[in-house]
Amino acid sequence: MKAQSGMQKLAAAVCLAGWTAAALAARVADIVQVHGIRGNPLFGTGLVVGLNGTGDGSMPSAQMLTSLLQREGQVSLSPEMLQSENIALVMVTAELGPWDREGSLIDIHISALGPAKSLQGGTLLATELKGLDGEVYAVARVAAVSTSSWTVEGKTGSKVAKNHPTVGRIPNGAYVERAETSRFVQLIGNQRYITLSLRHHNFTTAQRIRAAIDRLYLDCAFAEDPGTIRVRIPDTVPDPDILKFVDSLLQLEVEVDLPGIVVINERTGTIVVGGTVSISETAVAQGDLVVKIKEQQYVSQPTTPFTDSATTAIIDDSALSVEERQGYLIPVPRTVTVEELARALNAIGASPRDLISIFDALNRAGALQARLEMM
Repeated sequence: MKAQSGMQKLAAAVCLAGWTAAALAARVADIVQVHGIRGNPLFGTGLVVGLNGTGDGSMPSAQMLTSLLQREGQVSLSPEMLQSENIALVMVTAELGPWDREGSLIDIHISALGPAKSLQGGTLLATELKGLDGEVYAVARVAAVSTSSWTVEGKTGSKVAKNHPTVGRIPNGAYVERAETSRFVQLIGNQRYITLSLRHHNFTTAQRIRAAIDRLYLDCAFAEDPGTIRVRIPDTVPDPDILKFVDSLLQLEVEVDLPGIVVINERTGTIVVGGTVSISETAVAQGDLVVKIKEQQYVSQPTTPFTDSATTAIIDDSALSVEERQGYLIPVPRTVTVEELARALNAIGASPRDLISIFDALNRAGALQARLEMM
């Protein structure tokens, strides 16, 4: 039953990756990225107020609140006077999308920087969000922080928490002040080009994408390398129709070439086998080693009465036995599909942990026709 359960787990992994290259067709949009279209990370240091004694109570948060009040022309106060556990210093982060324009709203994430216990119930003050170039691209608005968590703490120190109370988010929590327009059309000479970058570099897939584009737009695409296809925009396509042209490329379907690969996560016992994996004709032996350790105590009683300095004592003792079950040698024919590979390994009756060792041994023997990756 244990071996059968292990093969069920392997079969699940096989079902996830067991498509053959000839049967797997995907849209170009799902396997490439258009060069130049990406988001930009934003970040800023902010202050959450209104906490119910769950803030950090640190000097940096008090200093930031002091600077804020002074900038607003409020009465001058010292940080020591404002040090409170009702405020918390936080890091505010966001992702500025490639098509976000001035005035649009984007989501923001808030993370405590100090020893705050929870951000639940707090309100984020207005915070400038800058890019890596130091320019302000968005401003977080004043809004309540949503943590999707709760924390209950007793007087004796007992504590119960759900989720992570020191991080939160505000949907549509920041206004875009400056757009970072993505430019995906390149001008080389008098010609317009776009570049498609494969997410997984592959010679065959790149060639198939080039051929599919050429069938739609003759002599407009060429593959620079296994990860890049450059496409010339025909002169007949006016600038207002470039988006339509790019969409027509991304909606094309091509057969994706799957590399032969076996990915093993030894920590969790997870095995994922690619659809084109095969093994050469070989023989595999599997054996089990069982180690039994039994801890026990016995009483040592002197056998000779009236012996000087003799005492009764309790002594620990360990019993160790090792049993090695006889392994068996099973010939495995050359397989060409994942299903045949699964049947061949099922005949061995191996558990996922055994399969890790078997794949490693097959790879060392040169019988595994695939790349083995250990996570």
